[in-house]
Amino acid sequence: MKPNNMLKNDLFLKALKGETVTRPPVWMMRQAGRYLPDFMKIKAKYDFFTRCQTPELATEITIMPIDQVGPDAAILFCDILVVLQAMQIPVEMRDGTGPWIPNPIRSVQDVEKIIIPNINEHLGYVMDAIKMTTKELNHRVPLIGFAGSPWTLLCYAVQGKGSRTFDKAKEFCFSQPQAAHTLLQKITDTTIAYLKEKIKSGVHVVQLFDSWGGILSPEDYQLFSWNYLQQIVTALKDHAPVIVFGKGCWFALNEMGRSGASAIGVDWTCSARNARYLSGGQITLQGNFDPTRLLSPIPEIKSSVHKMINEFGKDKYIVNLGHGILPNIPVDHAKAFVDAVKEYSV
Repeated sequence: MKPNNMLKNDLFLKALKGETVTRPPVWMMRQAGRYLPDFMKIKAKYDFFTRCQTPELATEITIMPIDQVGPDAAILFCDILVVLQAMQIPVEMRDGTGPWIPNPIRSVQDVEKIIIPNINEHLGYVMDAIKMTTKELNHRVPLIGFAGSPWTLLCYAVQGKGSRTFDKAKEFCFSQPQAAHTLLQKITDTTIAYLKEKIKSGVHVVQLFDSWGGILSPEDYQLFSWNYLQQIVTALKDHAPVIVFGKGCWFALNEMGRSGASAIGVDWTCSARNARYLSGGQITLQGNFDPTRLLSPIPEIKSSVHKMINEFGKDKYIVNLGHGILPNIPVDHAKAFVDAVKEYSV
């Protein structure tokens, strides 16, 4: 664990340790990005992966919401799919389509070709962005690094693009389970090495995003997702706090609560009461404001945030959205969300 006594604002880290706080910390998933006009100006000049791979740009985008909206933590601007690129699976970002994998993984032979890369050789630009961002942040707030869950990365690698059902990914797992497990293990090993390097480079916390865990049955989730997420948590928990966020995965909150993770992210379909009960009541929770609710009038946003904090309790709680912020959210509404937390008092 790195010393955090130099941080001017360590509220986020205190909440992750379960310490008593005057108010809960707040940040927003995807806060460094698409709802910010200044981000859109950068987007107009540089394509998606250029933004990820240029440390100066990633740093500027990461710090933007800290200056403009004021959350208690920064999250490094990057993408979960850079891990697939490092494993020699080409990934493009197409306008109107999103992620596009020209040669999806569909067979044992495809899986055998996939490498477990040298992280610094293939993802050194992420480490450079972390070092640059840490310097620019100048101890103002902690920095979060992240990765996608192995299951979520498999979904894209096999489906070849985004999907509501990821039917081809599920078919691959159910019809070629051995190949699927080999692929999941390769992604897991790469992710562990990647996140360890991120921690060495200066991130204070890591978050795992299982964006598509909720499309699996509880039994299949254990088999194809949780089994691998648990490996990652176990490998990292003594190096930095780990947050696990599974969208639609309320059924796995009990395992998550016993995993060694420091916190669990909760989406807006799971109430505070259910989340506390299902997770065992001891672990820090993060969430679960519906991102679309940020389109409500500002006074309503503020009262809803205060109600949410009262339901979760101010301790062992991190205020966040139940998924990433939407592109059409006005900046003053995002700021109202953050300000509501800062104005909170018991």
